[in-house]
Amino acid sequence: MANMTPLDRFDYRGRTVLLRVDINSPIDPTTKRIVNENRIQKSVPTLQHLLAGGAKVALIAHQGDTLDYQNLIPMAEHAEKLSGHLGTRVDYIDDVCGPAARERVKALRSGEAVLLGNLRYLSEEISTFENAVKLRPEQMLETYLVRGLAPIVDYYVNDAFAAAHRNAPSMVAFQELKPTAAGVLLFDEVAALDRVMHAPEHPSVFVLGGAKISDAFGMMEQVLASGTADQILTCGITGEIMLLAKGCRLGRTKEQFLKDRSLDVFVEQAAAYLKDYPDRIRVPSDLAYAVDGQRHEVSVSDLPVEQMFMDIGRRTIADYEAAIGAAKTLFVNGPPGVYEKPIFEDGTRAIWKAIAAASGYSVIGGGDTVTAAEKYVDLEDIDYVCTAGGAMVRYLSGKRLPLIEAMEKAYERDRQVTA
Repeated sequence: MANMTPLDRFDYRGRTVLLRVDINSPIDPTTKRIVNENRIQKSVPTLQHLLAGGAKVALIAHQGDTLDYQNLIPMAEHAEKLSGHLGTRVDYIDDVCGPAARERVKALRSGEAVLLGNLRYLSEEISTFENAVKLRPEQMLETYLVRGLAPIVDYYVNDAFAAAHRNAPSMVAFQELKPTAAGVLLFDEVAALDRVMHAPEHPSVFVLGGAKISDAFGMMEQVLASGTADQILTCGITGEIMLLAKGCRLGRTKEQFLKDRSLDVFVEQAAAYLKDYPDRIRVPSDLAYAVDGQRHEVSVSDLPVEQMFMDIGRRTIADYEAAIGAAKTLFVNGPPGVYEKPIFEDGTRAIWKAIAAASGYSVIGGGDTVTAAEKYVDLEDIDYVCTAGGAMVRYLSGKRLPLIEAMEKAYERDRQVTA
């Protein structure tokens, strides 16, 4: 478990707290309204704790980025949603750290909160800046965000594990200057993933699907080599790449689809995993496709077929259901099929129902994974729903996260100060 200062270490009464949350939410492309409030809802306990303790809270958060510019919108609705879940008004000002935002923060009274404007309005906070400039936390102290807000706040609290892989000023710079604490959600996320990664009950089963296979391949070697995962059930694009690595020809249609998206580059890596861990990686035994609006399934032994496969078949479903039912630990990232199309939702629905019914400790994560789960099961039947995607994958891959490093550095400093 990372060494981070707990939220209750400080007395916040009458003090101004800068609270970094990750409430970046799925947005309807037409209405530009929030369609999933999971991250917003999970940010509430920390905010409640601070306000109940008499803090003046300035929240900072982001929505969208250069890579998903269509979601780069103002955050007034986020403040409304927070207010609804909190039962107390959270104001909003469409200014990040300029004169208007600073004056609003200075005007806060104990027990009041304001959400400042979208952090991604600042060039310092977008992914392209991070990738191109590569500042260290101590170099970020001269950024506009830190220069604007650090002088007017007393404490910094981070509750944004979903952005823990981001080396941005809002995530790692304020720890250099201010007494720092980790929020409730940050502790919960790390604890749940540590349980999966470092102390899983066995058998431990990972279900890896979806279309973003870099996530699956990013963690696969780590969880296999460390013994974290006893079995990996592959499906979605990950399963198809594994089939290609086994020498199975899918058919020109699907293989061209994978090649056009440069996904075939993972085949060599997949072959190495299958060679090193032949009994621990399971691949689909049948796949589903559609012709004239009708679902068809084909055994892997009868491939290639010139179709676009978009789901696992009934035999694979039954095989994976049995493995899930016997598991003591379950981790899931990515749906088995293109569940958005009713004809291809059989695999995703069945696997989710099996996970919800399983007695083993279950953790799921990733935006599309959570959205799929909500469609078919009650999330209360999942032991832990992680708000993170990329950060979760990197953490389970054994990689150091910028946020965790910054929080641990602040912990050591603050511990020495209070010792």
